[in-house]
Amino acid sequence: MKILFLGDVVGVSGCSKILNNLKSEVEKKKIDFVIVNGENSAESGVGLTEKTCKDFFNCGVNVITSGNHVWDQKEIMSYIDKENRLLRPYNLFEPSPGKGFEIFKTSNDIKVGVLNLMGNVFMKKCEDVFEIAKRFLKDHSLKEDYDLLIVDFHAETTSEKNAIGHFFDYFQFLI
Repeated sequence: MKILFLGDVVGVSGCSKILNNLKSEVEKKKIDFVIVNGENSAESGVGLTEKTCKDFFNCGVNVITSGNHVWDQKEIMSYIDKENRLLRPYNLFEPSPGKGFEIFKTSNDIKVGVLNLMGNVFMKKCEDVFEIAKRFLKDHSLKEDYDLLIVDFHAETTSEKNAIGHFFDYFQFLI
């Protein structure tokens, strides 16, 4: 299975590259699943809009993930509740509009779980990522719920990114 993950897509220039090239790249490279972190894809380069999301989906994006700028364009708050292919960080304080995890089926019936998480270092808008990740892994099982799990971890520091990667690798053996 071939997965293409693009991000952070920023502003008009980033969007135009995707809109003009994605379909041909997917066909040429036989890509099965496309994820875009689009939290800065609005024309202004901050936040995302319903139009940008629809443009991405129309050109072949399967899932859009986000991060700390997800709410910077207020219109997205009503759209994210209606669109399950647009994810916000799973560990945002509840109640937050939208979802942070979803399972998608590829054309060859592979169940892909996509989890969007946000770090805590320099981002104080969310619950403890490690506690939430632990609960998530207890509630969702590889090979039972999904065939593979992709985690978009939106964080500021390399150390926290490395730590969450090690956490996911290690925790699966504790369940």
